[in-house]
Parts: sequence; C-alpha cells; structure tokens
Amino acid sequence: MIDSRAILFVIGLLVTALGLLMLVPALVDAAASNPDWQVFTASAVATVTVGGGLSLAFRGAAINRFSLRHAFLLTSASWAALSAFAALPFTFLSADLHYADAFFEAISGLTTTGSTVLTGLDGLPPGMLIWRALLQWIGGVGIVLMAIIMLPFLRVGGMQLFQAESSDRSEKIVPRPAQLVSYIAGIYSLLTWICFLAYHWAGMGWFDALCHAMTTLSTGGYSTHDASMAYFDNGLILWCGTLFMAAGALPFVVYIKSMKGRPEAIWQDSQVRTLLGLLAVISLGLAFWHAGHNRIGFGEALTHAAFNVVSIVTTTGYASTDYTTWGPLAMVAFFMITFIGGSTGSTAGGIKIFRFQILWLITRAYLQRLISPSRAQVLLYEGRPVPGDVPFSVLAFITVFLGTVAVTTVVLSALGLDFDTSLSAAATSITNVGPGLGDIVGPAGNFATLPEAAKWVLSVAMLLGRLELFTVLVLFEPAFWRR
Repeated sequence: MIDSRAILFVIGLLVTALGLLMLVPALVDAAASNPDWQVFTASAVATVTVGGGLSLAFRGAAINRFSLRHAFLLTSASWAALSAFAALPFTFLSADLHYADAFFEAISGLTTTGSTVLTGLDGLPPGMLIWRALLQWIGGVGIVLMAIIMLPFLRVGGMQLFQAESSDRSEKIVPRPAQLVSYIAGIYSLLTWICFLAYHWAGMGWFDALCHAMTTLSTGGYSTHDASMAYFDNGLILWCGTLFMAAGALPFVVYIKSMKGRPEAIWQDSQVRTLLGLLAVISLGLAFWHAGHNRIGFGEALTHAAFNVVSIVTTTGYASTDYTTWGPLAMVAFFMITFIGGSTGSTAGGIKIFRFQILWLITRAYLQRLISPSRAQVLLYEGRPVPGDVPFSVLAFITVFLGTVAVTTVVLSALGLDFDTSLSAAATSITNVGPGLGDIVGPAGNFATLPEAAKWVLSVAMLLGRLELFTVLVLFEPAFWRR
C-alpha cells in the first residue's frame, strides 16, 4: 500500500494556502461595505483549520521519498480537495446553491473550464467575482507547473519530448526546479499585469480589467457579466482579449527561453507556428462565412470570428456573440475546434497541438510504409527523433480522450439530457472549454438548469480533462495499489 502521510501533509499545506487566499475576497467585500466578507472569513477559518490540522498531524512525513505513485495520487487528490474547499463560499453565500452547484462552480474555476451555474453576475458582490477570477488564475499557473514539472515523469503522453530536450544539463532551460517555478510564476504574473493594463486602456473599468486579466491569461473564461465579453461592445477590448488568450495558450517554456536571451525561440517553436497559423486560417474562414451569411461588414465579422475562434481553441470560453446563430457551417466548425486546445505546457486544455503534430507524423509514416514497406521510418520532431514511447502514448491518449467523451455523453443522455446537449456538454467539460452548443449550455446559456447528477458527472469530466485523463485513471488500476 502507498504511504499516504506525505500526501496528506502536502494537501494540508495546499488547503491552508487556499484558505488564506479566501481573505482576498473578504477584504474586497469589506472595502465595499458588503456583509459577505463574513462568509469568506468564516470559510477561510474553516479551510485553514482543516488544512493546518492535516499539515501539523503529518508534518514528520518524508516527502523526499515521493515515488511516481505518490505523484499520481497527490495530483488527483490535491485538485479534488482544493475544489471541495473552494466551494465553501459559494455554498454559504447562496441558499439557492446546493453543494453540487458550488462544487461544479469551484472545479470549473480551478480547472479553468469556465462553465458556470451562476446567473445575475452583473449584480454579484465584488468579493464573489474576484474569488471566481482568483480560482481560475491559480488553476492556470497550477496546470502549467504540473505539465512542465510532473507530466514528463508520469509518462502520460505529451511531455516526454520536452523531457528529452532538457535531459543533458547543458541543455536545461534552468538548472533547478525551484528556478523553473519562479520563472513561470514571474512570467505568468507579468503577462497578467500587462493584460490588465491593456484591458483598462481599451475601455474596461479597473475591477473588470483585473478580473478579466486573470481569467484571460489562465484561459479560464469566467466573466463579471452574464453577457461575457459582449457586455462591453468594444472591438478594441475583443482584440486585446484575442491577443492575451493566445499568449496564455503558448508553451511557457518558450517564454523562459526568450527571457534568457533567445527571443527567436517563440517563433522557432513548432507548436507556436502551428497554433498561430491554425488560428489565423480558421478565423479568416469563419470571418468570410459570417460576413456573407449574416450580411455584416468584414471588419466586424473578423473581430468576432477571431475572438471566438481563439476563445474556443485556447479553451478560454469567452463569447462576444452567440456564434451558434451564424449558420450550420459555423456550428460544426466551433464544435470541431473545441477539441484542439493550445500548446503543451500552456494554461490551455484540450487534446493539444503537440499531440496532433505527432498524430500527423504517425499517419504520414504509415502511408510511406504502405508505399515502401522495407523503408526504415524515423519520426522527427523539430529535427530530433521522437522518443519511442511518445507515438504510443499519444495514440492512447487520443483514443481514451474520445472514448471518455463518448461515455460521458451516454451517461448524460441516461440522465435525461437531449443528445445535442449531452454531447456538447461532455466535449466542452473534458476539453475544459466552458460553453457548449445549443440553447441550454451554449454561449448564451447556462449549466444551472442541468440535473444535480449531471453536474457531478461533468465535474468529474472537467477534472479528468484537466489532469490529462491517465493521471486520474491510473488510480483505478489494481496494480497501482500493490507494493
């Protein structure tokens, strides 16, 4: 059996930190003379008490003896535990929200999905709005750290090549993990600050700019208004959002390389070139379609097409308009790009550009083998041989990913949802996009009316998608628990 003491110690520290973070919305509400500061304070006290108790009870645990199995269990357990405690303020602030709703809202925030069960956002107190933004902001930087530091060692498909790139000490981006964490946190904070200033310059108020900056860089998509970005009716704000959503979906490794004197590293990265090229092509195509189908000017069509395409591909989930009214071609296109995702090692979810690139290499190699069966095939990515386990892990990931969408769709249908809503909700939850398609969960809809059981199912789906599926599924393998 796995010694869980070290895991409980770390979870205790994380829960304690989350409790201290609750004091931020408490101070915001207190400054606004809103009585909800008491709720956040009470939630903070309860959270810190439990977290502090865990960390004190298991403070003698030897965390330096962590194995891969410890890492798997800690990753899944910590995200679930943080979501459970992050739900407390939602539960206490509204008698209309059951715990299933509160947990859904919290895990949607921490996984940067952006699906919401809350309505009347325009009238919510500032503490609640800043709490939702904070959840997505810490969830965004948390998943970057997990992807870059943990996933290469967990071998779950997608980061092995980046481990191989830095296997030689002379090639490492930074020599120590602590430096890597500080670089990522610094870059993430700097980009958020620049985004905040850009939003305010474009016309947002200070508070809206702060909340949206945190949910833009994290590719989360929580807004302070029910109408999302359509509330502002400002093309300049939309272009700022488009730029910084794309920035959040780029691999943070290239930002670190740029800061260390290699600014060309951003454009030299294959994922960056592929992602930006794909966004440009899809945005232009849908802009021409939107302009012709809905008879509007091309400039306006391009603004909305680029914003919404980047929002969905990067799994942010903002909406500037109800793009489901653009016609059948747009509906199909937006559903398909839901699965793409951003770069590996970014804040974005989805399948990720890197895996599609490897899938293309595999397909091309297979076609060449059909033509020349005796020809030796070596898969090269950016001029380097692809490690032998990468093609298998990528194929396994995509297969399980699509299978999980199918199973979730069936379960939601069994709970009474129509097929369109079931499929769309399953896809948008596992890809961590946020809005789906249709009247219920579409960009103009809300997840509040779904049955409570469906919210629990989608909460699990969001966690599975955010933690790259296998990080959670491996816990259900009996061999995992044997010595």
